[in-house]
Amino acid sequence: MADHCTRKLIVEVCNAKNLMPKDGQGTASAYAIVDFDGQRRRTKTKFRDLNPVWDEKLEFLVHDIQSMPAELLEINLYNDKKTGKRSTFLGKVKLPGTAFVKAGDETLVYFPLEKRSVFSQIKGEIGVKVFYVDEEAPPAPAESSAENKAEAAEEKPPENPKPEEDKKAEEEKPKEEAPKEEEKPNPTPAETSKSEDTAAAATPATTTTPTPPPSEVENPPLAHKEEQTSTKVAAKTKGESTQLVINKLELRPLSGDHTRIAFDLVDRMPFLYVRVVKAKRANKEPVCPLHAKLVIGTHSIKTKSQIEKDWDQVFAFDKEGLNSTSLEVSVWAEEEKKEEQKEGDAAAVVVVENCLGTVSFDLQEVPKRVPPDSPLAPQWYSLESDKSSGNDVMVSVWIGTQADEAFQEAWQSDSGGLIPETRAKVYLSPKLWYLRLTVIQTQDLQLGSGSEAKVRSPELYVKAQLGAQVFKTSRAQVGSTWNEDLVFVAAEPFEPFLVVLVEDWSNGQSVGQAKIHVPSLERRTDEKAELKSRWFNLVGAENKPYAGRIHVRACLEGGYHVLDEAANATSDVRATAKQLAKSPIGLLDVGIRGASNLLPVKTKDGTRGKTDAYVVAKYGPKWVRTRTILDRFNPRWNEQYTWDVYDPCTVLTIGVFDNGRYKRDESGKPGRDLRIGKIRVRLSTLDTNRVYLNSYSLTVLLPNGAKKMGEIEIAVRFSCSSWLSLIQAYGTPMLPRMHYLRPLGPAQQDILRQTAMRIVTARLARSEPPLGQEVVQFMLDTDTHVWSMRKSKANWFRVVGCLSRAAILARWLDGIRTWAHPPTTVLVHVLLIAVVMCPQLVLPTVFMYAFLILALRFRYRMRVPHNVDLRLSYVDAVSHDELDEEFDGLPTTRSPDTIRFRYDRLRALASRAQTLLGDLAAQGERLEALFNWKDPRATSIFVVVCLFASLVFYVVPFKVFVLGSGFYYIRHPRFRGDMPSAPLNFFRRLPSLSDQIM
Repeated sequence: MADHCTRKLIVEVCNAKNLMPKDGQGTASAYAIVDFDGQRRRTKTKFRDLNPVWDEKLEFLVHDIQSMPAELLEINLYNDKKTGKRSTFLGKVKLPGTAFVKAGDETLVYFPLEKRSVFSQIKGEIGVKVFYVDEEAPPAPAESSAENKAEAAEEKPPENPKPEEDKKAEEEKPKEEAPKEEEKPNPTPAETSKSEDTAAAATPATTTTPTPPPSEVENPPLAHKEEQTSTKVAAKTKGESTQLVINKLELRPLSGDHTRIAFDLVDRMPFLYVRVVKAKRANKEPVCPLHAKLVIGTHSIKTKSQIEKDWDQVFAFDKEGLNSTSLEVSVWAEEEKKEEQKEGDAAAVVVVENCLGTVSFDLQEVPKRVPPDSPLAPQWYSLESDKSSGNDVMVSVWIGTQADEAFQEAWQSDSGGLIPETRAKVYLSPKLWYLRLTVIQTQDLQLGSGSEAKVRSPELYVKAQLGAQVFKTSRAQVGSTWNEDLVFVAAEPFEPFLVVLVEDWSNGQSVGQAKIHVPSLERRTDEKAELKSRWFNLVGAENKPYAGRIHVRACLEGGYHVLDEAANATSDVRATAKQLAKSPIGLLDVGIRGASNLLPVKTKDGTRGKTDAYVVAKYGPKWVRTRTILDRFNPRWNEQYTWDVYDPCTVLTIGVFDNGRYKRDESGKPGRDLRIGKIRVRLSTLDTNRVYLNSYSLTVLLPNGAKKMGEIEIAVRFSCSSWLSLIQAYGTPMLPRMHYLRPLGPAQQDILRQTAMRIVTARLARSEPPLGQEVVQFMLDTDTHVWSMRKSKANWFRVVGCLSRAAILARWLDGIRTWAHPPTTVLVHVLLIAVVMCPQLVLPTVFMYAFLILALRFRYRMRVPHNVDLRLSYVDAVSHDELDEEFDGLPTTRSPDTIRFRYDRLRALASRAQTLLGDLAAQGERLEALFNWKDPRATSIFVVVCLFASLVFYVVPFKVFVLGSGFYYIRHPRFRGDMPSAPLNFFRRLPSLSDQIM
């Protein structure tokens, strides 16, 4: 943004709905106070209205455009105390600066009102539009400085001069009115407009006294407008010293401040940096290309050749890989010479490299530099040569670390130099939207001759296509309405058109089509926005200009979060619309330190194995990829990255891969990256502000079984500055509001999730350098919906594990009932008597017992974040055929005998599930038959039992019944029979619908 541009933030307070009555008469007189960047604005009061409508635009001046995303807009609603005893709080809304959009993209968004404290009684929502406008300010004179402007602003008299007594009265007025704010909290409209004009006209250099906030407002502005000079030196009046005013509101968020990342989670790796800038020749003739050569032991690197241009290249050598104590820098001239040929042949031009000289550096005397030290200035060094003299080269040499700002763009010895496919990169997933197309009806369709259309009575359906996505409506007769929703996944930048086709189902021919421009569609953030439907003319197949028209409604849904990950590994749950953005609750720092004992995954020159490993980490829309360490089984990356955290119940995914794309085959196609392993870290299992430094096993599942590929060492830290925000996150819905107001079906969600995964995979594969399709699919778990016998068994044993607790409790009760341990049974008798006599102690005792048990188990909690569990994944007891079936794609490529065997096995398992489902259904049908007189004698017996039970319970107290039933259940075995009880026999004899199934 240019310096001569000013930005204004426009907050349009539209209306509020369903406010809490606060005036004691069942209504409320609400007004809004908006605070931003030390500035305060106020709306008018809407008297006695629980659904007030303001439609007021409030303007704020953005002092620092760069720091606007870090600012916070706060809207507080109050009940005017003129209508009650005192001004009462009606709710508040906080919007981060990242939710502000440019003018023209704003939409009306309703935000639920938040509480100020736990005991606040708040309800309702407020509708606002927030956007900013950039304006060009008139250019200031070149000779005027900031100090002259400040002095001129102070010395400039007001437009309407006032007597000196009035000025003193105005200066003393805020001090005198401060203790009287309880009597007059709301200024008159004239005073409000006057204060707003004054605030808008004020500049950071002015020193006017701000108007104190009303006493009932418990959230005053954090800083006044005059104090928001923010890390700038504000010049005071003449005679006063210059003062540096730093305001916390102007500070960047920590996640955006990359200087904060001091690589505190990783080890410092020493690198030898050599910056070769340019060379100077004593003899400038002839003019020829020059290049420099760096030699350190067995390393020999050349710069690019330039003619009268600077090289300005940086080389970073891993200090641990150096096998020499000296560095030689030489400059070479590429001169062209003609070779004499035989008579009649043309002279051949040969490029001859002549050394202009060499300069040597002793690595023991190279200076060290660690940021934030300033870069080392290059110097001229004389080149020593026997052939020529007077040649110089400009070079700087220093010892640094991977934290050096020159590291990212430098030639790196451990990653193959300047190969794009081996460099560290950061990728961003495309912004995804749900596109909802509502097909209403068609009209005036041209279906051929009238007699033919009447005879056929065709059935029509509508097909819509967006890119590779195709969805259809159900069939309907001509003239009928569909009112069906078709939901697509659209990624920015959008596909240009959504094609809508009307087709005749009877003959499969197209009636006509229409194109809807996707980028111009309306964007909706909630269900309250009323969308307008439109009629589109259909174009016929044979270039018919008119084939009818179709009535549809289309919009881009910004209130949803587009699911593009596996449900068990979600890392982002935010809504698509920028207006619904929330402030982050913390930071996630990840230090990718290194790996050890990696197995070779390919061969080098057909003789020995090698591994070129790199790491990919994904959280939210941000993907990071480390540099590739070539040909090492114990690579050390020591790279650190940071993410904003918006929800603690999310998952960080880290995968290790072997780089096969930096080399191409004979046909010029890049290879494929191979999987080495993957780990996941759930943030909710981490303690806040604690560093977890651990090594995790890398295991990959292959067709011949699970194979341990090595270990990866990472450091993770989840930082959170506010415990209150973190705890509140556990009480908020996991997904945005639209997922609950207009939910998508499970089957539809799975289809859209797979579509979103394919879009993300395709977009990242088109980056430069590309993030391979196999890498993205492995990180996103795109195969979670594919049938796997191994996963089915694992899920079955998970269910058994959850039910095992109930089985243990049942066995414990059976032991008490059968007097397996008499002292325990006697104690249960005593406990039963205590529960019956003092029922009010049951719940306190249960919760106190749970509190004590959980408190005692705290010391035995997991100290290390969970990793992939091989036993839980059931990879140790799986057969090779089951693994081969899991890796078989769709459609299958196996032999018919193999497919027949697998099909028979699946039928055997399905028969067991079928029997289990039938037994469960029979139990419910027996209970239903008891109340529907399916068996008249059984129902008659039950009716008589209910009559006698009502008389017994009317006479016998409930406590006596509970006590007697408990004693009867745990009676001694000598008073118990071996056969099933009468009620159980009665229930088993009831009829079910099993005998009615063919």
